[in-house]
Amino acid sequence: MRSLKNLFFFALITLGIAVIPACKAKKAVVAPPPPAKPAPTPPPAPPVKAEPAPAPTPPPPPAPPNYNFSNIQFEFNSGILKTDSYPILDKAIVEIKKDPSVTFLLNGHSSAEGSEAHNMELSVERANSVKLYLTNSGISGANLTVKGFGETKPISTNTDEASRALNRRVEIKKQ
Repeated sequence: MRSLKNLFFFALITLGIAVIPACKAKKAVVAPPPPAKPAPTPPPAPPVKAEPAPAPTPPPPPAPPNYNFSNIQFEFNSGILKTDSYPILDKAIVEIKKDPSVTFLLNGHSSAEGSEAHNMELSVERANSVKLYLTNSGISGANLTVKGFGETKPISTNTDEASRALNRRVEIKKQ
């Protein structure tokens, strides 16, 4: 009986070994989905006529230069510019640069105090101070002529300090 039992046990194990691979789950083969139908293409839009852009309005012409400059003032017996004169000179620079071909006279003047020779030298020194300021700001020195008049062409009497101060000046004149 023992051999029958062994035989039965051996048959059962052999059967189990043979059946176990058969019980293995099989993978299902899935077919790929059919490709989606492309969406219908809309009909092309009718061509749009491009209207030309309106011509841009031209910028207004630049204002003509204003060569009516105020006098450049100086302290007593000095060729150094007064700080009040800087805005006047800066305005003159803007106007002069509008037409670089124009030439200017820088007429220096003095009050009647001091000798004629000293006042003549001082008036030229004042005109040169203005020329230096203008050329340092980009104005061509070739367009600037310096001339000194000393005390010979006053615009005010030389009777008091206020009138003498008005005569200590440089005039910028268009040639």
